[in-house]
Amino acid sequence: MSRPLPFRRAGTGPSSPGPLFRLPGGDIVCADALRFLQALPEGCADVILLDPPFNLGKSYGRATRSADRLGDDAYFAYMWQILRRSAAVLRPGGSLFLYHVPRWASRFAPVLASDLMFRHWIAISMKNGFARGDSLYPAHYALLYFTKGKPRSFRRPKIRPAECPHCRRLVKDYGGYERFIANGINLSDVWDDLSPVRHAKHKHREENELPQEIPSRVLQIASRPGGLFVDAFAGAGTSLVLAAKAGMIFLGCDRQLKHCRLMVHRIRQTIKRREGKQ
Repeated sequence: MSRPLPFRRAGTGPSSPGPLFRLPGGDIVCADALRFLQALPEGCADVILLDPPFNLGKSYGRATRSADRLGDDAYFAYMWQILRRSAAVLRPGGSLFLYHVPRWASRFAPVLASDLMFRHWIAISMKNGFARGDSLYPAHYALLYFTKGKPRSFRRPKIRPAECPHCRRLVKDYGGYERFIANGINLSDVWDDLSPVRHAKHKHREENELPQEIPSRVLQIASRPGGLFVDAFAGAGTSLVLAAKAGMIFLGCDRQLKHCRLMVHRIRQTIKRREGKQ
């Protein structure tokens, strides 16, 4: 597989903005997300996934102690740069997905719309918050889906219809059309079948982690074998592992060196398992 990766190894191309880990299927960079994106050439990415800190005052380790505690104006200014640069890095026909809380997603959608074409506001049910003040109970996150013009790759995944966990009968009445959903039902823009990653045995790091189904569905919708997948806030690297399995070249980034080393380990283990099956 050819690797049109931008960072130089010996004298050509731009230098990496931080420590660089080269792997058979792509590269991982330890750096700030904005510096990472600024180092990428314009029009190179087929799929970009952004899962930034939500600026809720959470701790993501010593290296990022202040990254989630910015004032609203400072956070918006930083994310404005992230989004505009991500749009520039996206190639024509490419897809960009931004995962965020609705409050910020509503402000970031117009920023993306200035460069890209809106496709969907996907509501992802996550009932793990609590009502504050005079607000309704928050029960979903937003996954914004934009493309640079007409998408070069788009698929509508099928999912299993919801079943009762006790009797295994379908929760919804399909009016006698059950035989037409034998291969699944079309994925909608409301995902209410996911759960947050809470149990330690399913986590790859101490901090919050995206459910695997989110990047998996992103790739089912928009991946292109041999194309370039970019995750500027890669965290535990789940999206990179899935991108490699989908046949995409990957570029991942995280500020924390321990997370980058975790990603390297996970991807090498994936490669080893794959080679063991051959």
